[in-house]
Amino acid sequence: MSKLEWDKTGERLYETGVEKGVLFPFSVAQNKYGNGVAWNGLTAVNENPSGAEATALWADDIKYLELRSAEEFGATIECYTYPPEFEPCNGVATLAPGISIGQQVRQKFGFSYVTKIGNDTEYEDHGYKIHVIYGASVSPSEKAYQTINDSPEAITFSYEMTTTPVKVNGFKPTAHLEIDSTKVDAAALTAIENKLYGTEDGEPTLLLPDEIVKLISGTSSNP
Repeated sequence: MSKLEWDKTGERLYETGVEKGVLFPFSVAQNKYGNGVAWNGLTAVNENPSGAEATALWADDIKYLELRSAEEFGATIECYTYPPEFEPCNGVATLAPGISIGQQVRQKFGFSYVTKIGNDTEYEDHGYKIHVIYGASVSPSEKAYQTINDSPEAITFSYEMTTTPVKVNGFKPTAHLEIDSTKVDAAALTAIENKLYGTEDGEPTLLLPDEIVKLISGTSSNP
């Protein structure tokens, strides 16, 4: 047996930052996610899971068992701007070039972003997590326009997101997947990023959970 040690050098981990936002609009006509587009101006992604609430059942004057409701994944995207491809996801349609209308059907989408993993020796260069969200849709967002003054600020858009899970072989459906660069084989990580972000020979493509597992199994150099 070994004695526990706390805060060892290199093990003081933390997470920070948000970058490399990618939008994957869903194509109803093709019944699949379309090619990814870069989401510039991303300032925050606040993950807000809900559900999994406990319901106690009592019998024989004791707590018999505890049931939990289904868990749902939600998040809030905050940004200074968004790609034009996001407009249908925000219920906006184009009548003519430069003319748009709101209150239309909101298209679902996939979304990906990266957060940093830091520690006490490498800091933010220690690693990162790629987050992938499936079956997302957003609610209408408030826009607060203000006069320009001696302390100007850019408008920040905020979109509250709900999700519909996708199937995962051998597990319950999920709407949120994380890829940890410090734990995934380097060759597999490169293959995943080439798919998500595109290459000179291939378009950015949203990978479903089973596709990611298959990709890792086919590229991993681990025994």
